[in-house]
Amino acid sequence: MSTHVWQYLDEYREERADILDAVETVFESGRLILGSSVRSFEEEFAAYHGLPHCTGVDNGTNALVLGLRALGIGPGDEVVTVSNTAAPTVVAIDAVGATPVFVDVREDDHLMDTDRLRSVIGPRTRCLLPVHLYGQSVDMAPVLQLAAEHDLKVLEDCAQAHGARRHGRLVGTQGHAAAFSFYPTKVLGAYGDGGAVVTPDAEVDRRLRRLRYYGMEERYYVVETPGHNSRLDEVQAEILRRKLRRLDAYVEGRRTVARRYEEGLGDLDGLVLPTTAEGNDHVHYVYVARHPERDRILEALTAYDIHLNISYPWPVHTMSGFAHLGYGPGDLPVTERLAGQIFSLPMYPSLRADVQEKVIDAVREVVTGL
Repeated sequence: MSTHVWQYLDEYREERADILDAVETVFESGRLILGSSVRSFEEEFAAYHGLPHCTGVDNGTNALVLGLRALGIGPGDEVVTVSNTAAPTVVAIDAVGATPVFVDVREDDHLMDTDRLRSVIGPRTRCLLPVHLYGQSVDMAPVLQLAAEHDLKVLEDCAQAHGARRHGRLVGTQGHAAAFSFYPTKVLGAYGDGGAVVTPDAEVDRRLRRLRYYGMEERYYVVETPGHNSRLDEVQAEILRRKLRRLDAYVEGRRTVARRYEEGLGDLDGLVLPTTAEGNDHVHYVYVARHPERDRILEALTAYDIHLNISYPWPVHTMSGFAHLGYGPGDLPVTERLAGQIFSLPMYPSLRADVQEKVIDAVREVVTGL
């Protein structure tokens, strides 16, 4: 049987009765759009984070787009973020007419290098967009300090870090707003697309609700501000409600998988396993290792029917779609170096121990044979 970085079938088999009951609950409710399931999920997801407001949207990309718009970010503004992220982080900045500005990352944990942040803040900077990458938190203290000094907005990208904490505080609870994706692979994943924005600010939440619904507020057909059709689906919301109750268990399952990798692969020369930054509680959305012979390893593993991927093989600043930003080779040296060495091992809470052992054995054979 082929082994891949992620699959959902084992989890579905375990949770099938609850998932199908969620679907039945929505279909029997008589309300298929913005009904009680979306409302309840928003309340429960906000409560999980200790925040008063959550707006459900149709996907994580639009969570970022609407989050930026609700914070007043638009044409002429610059938004500082990282390049070693999923492209939607940067696509969202471009979608609101703003300009992405990149800061390099740290070698050890691949997170935003906040020591370099001050050097890229300019007169047009309006927002800092830290990405809580791979399942752990950026050091938010310097981000918030610089935001206060320069009167900047902070939008946290939490798509990869549901339930992650730094010094006991959940990601998504320190900025002006935080965007989440519920794409099926996520720590809290739907059975389709979904997203949400949480915020402590009632006015930001009001703007978000208007923006996700064409720009309408109380009366249908009356557009207050041109918006989007970006509503969270009722079925996905009800599934997410059920899965939210299991989020902490999913996180613990991922940590168990991570410990097995550390025990089975930690002694291999040249293979660098993920590190957890001091103060962080890692939720291991993806398990990203490093090796200078990465491409040879991935090719060799296909002979074992193990098919891995890279998160992410092309830094966003090197993509042709963002060539107009003017970045060139060497501008973000750590990001570029990591992109040539990183690869992801299978990581999901229902990963069976015997399947993981097969992966560990194969990686040991391949790496020691290089």
